[in-house]
Amino acid sequence: MDLYAFPPIAGLLDGAHAVLMALAALLEPVIGIASAAAAVVLVTLLVRAALIPVGFSQAKAEQTRSRLAPKLAALQKQHKNNPERLQRETMKLYGDEGTTPFAGCLPMLVQAPIVGVIYALFILPTIAGHPNALLEQTFFGVPLGSSLAGQIATGTLTPSALAVFGVVIAGIAVVGELTRRVFQPKPPAGGAVATGRADASAPGDAAAASAALLAGPGMARALGALQFITAVIAIFVPLAAALYLFVTVAWTLVQRMLLRRRYPLQAPLTA
Repeated sequence: MDLYAFPPIAGLLDGAHAVLMALAALLEPVIGIASAAAAVVLVTLLVRAALIPVGFSQAKAEQTRSRLAPKLAALQKQHKNNPERLQRETMKLYGDEGTTPFAGCLPMLVQAPIVGVIYALFILPTIAGHPNALLEQTFFGVPLGSSLAGQIATGTLTPSALAVFGVVIAGIAVVGELTRRVFQPKPPAGGAVATGRADASAPGDAAAASAALLAGPGMARALGALQFITAVIAIFVPLAAALYLFVTVAWTLVQRMLLRRRYPLQAPLTA
């Protein structure tokens, strides 16, 4: 079953598509043939701006998890042979702190359908039964509906197209590396468990980062590699979607850096 063909979702996509193309038409006198790509960037920025409250909720939840991490580690050590007692004490701790282990998850669930609809605009060849006009537009001569992998497979890749794809995909990879360096967990001196986080881009990863700290540097390196999955995905999706991914990961990095300053994590424990 095609979820995007479901009438309410198809109607929502069709409306979003109409707005996107109208925006491209407004930008065309100013930008010219790159107006469709500019509309993709602008719509992505508008959506990310609308989701700023979600980022605040996630940052506060991350700070709370960081603050509770030493207490949770103490409970795990104290009740390691009694799982039921550990579960009760853990839930009591969260209750006393006025939070839950799932704090920050609800905002992520709220943003998922919004992001899903926007992303669908950049990958679906047809919307509500008609061709996706966005993917017929070009960016520096490269169709927004084409992908790097697709052009390589069909033998139609030109040097200019390779340059366009290369800049976008390399940009995503650079942002991924910056994200890895800025947010990688920093184990404290003496080998005690730290409470940092490795951001897995975008797409609910604080627990994974904590697991990386507990599991050691091998797991941390594996999570660091996740930063570059978005760049790999960009090789196979239409150029419009790759532009969306580039803007999204760049916005996410800057937003998280600013929110980390406002909601700093607890310093790692030392031995």
